[in-house]
Amino acid sequence: MSTTVSAAVFAGIGEPPRIERVALREPGPGRVRVRLAAAGVCHSDLSLADGVLPQRLPSVLGHEGAGTVEAVGPGVSGLQEGTPVVLNWTPPCRSCWFCENGEPYLCEHGLDAAQQPYGDLEDGTEVYPGLGAAAFADATVVPANGVVPLPEGIEAGTAALLGCAVLTGWGAVTNTAGVAAGQSAAVIGLGGVGLAALQAAALAGADPVIAVDASPAKRELALALGATHFVQAGADLAARVRELTGGRGADHAFEVVGSSTTIRAAWDISRRGGAVTVVGAGALDDTVALSALEIFHQARTLRGCFYGSCDPDRDVPVVAAHVRRGGLDVATMVTDEVGLDGLPDAFQRMRDGKGGRTLIRFT
Repeated sequence: MSTTVSAAVFAGIGEPPRIERVALREPGPGRVRVRLAAAGVCHSDLSLADGVLPQRLPSVLGHEGAGTVEAVGPGVSGLQEGTPVVLNWTPPCRSCWFCENGEPYLCEHGLDAAQQPYGDLEDGTEVYPGLGAAAFADATVVPANGVVPLPEGIEAGTAALLGCAVLTGWGAVTNTAGVAAGQSAAVIGLGGVGLAALQAAALAGADPVIAVDASPAKRELALALGATHFVQAGADLAARVRELTGGRGADHAFEVVGSSTTIRAAWDISRRGGAVTVVGAGALDDTVALSALEIFHQARTLRGCFYGSCDPDRDVPVVAAHVRRGGLDVATMVTDEVGLDGLPDAFQRMRDGKGGRTLIRFT
């Protein structure tokens, strides 16, 4: 017998979601059903809804979630009904070349679940899970390796953000860039992932920690979460960052928007010999222009960062420990809490560059 849930269904590119009933398929071999407690609204969800990133339709988006295992399919071990979990939207197979060579976040099969229907609408239309997770619903069915048991002492809303915003931002600073104490760091884009990166830089002992955003309204939130300085994006951005870094530019610049304009800005504010880490997911046709001479002469490193170079099985307990000790303040990153019907407004706030993370509560 199938389980029917309320879900935000996206039927077409650029169309607003409709709250519909979706009949989830029973968890088969190696799969589990998770009853969601909360889900964060990530900019990647907006990119999927707008067609910037590909996704089979109709789909239920949402990939940053936490809840409780409700049913377990055959062959699943280590999980049982009642286990609190965080969703992992790119579960590693542990056997492909990338997994075997220490890069499980690049697993060849990490997004396989997104290509398979996981439920049906009332008229029988098959529905696909956005990024394999489908967290914008009361419950979802995912691969067993698509969940990570939640460490004790973490509130459900906080737990949801661990699954993407915190792992991605913290991982970009810690795993990908390896920011060290005393180095300078600048973060461009203060959404959920950017705010996590900002905190991770402060946690690593970076100084100064420079927060950059187009909206001056982000200033107080940035300073509350560990930034030593806030700079509004503009034509004088590079000059202002150099003023704060001994005239050189930042040792580390993090781009957390997903735009050629902000990638170029991150390049420009980093020092000669510095490092630029691109965390934001941009469009396929949005091209970044760098001259051959400046690449050679500036000797900067420009690199991409997928999912914070994280292995959630390893890193969720680490970030959870930082949350419990107060090193990562996840609750303050949440500036809006809504029900499922508040999703369109959450998307509009992201388009307008307002607020931090929006959290959907199901219980």
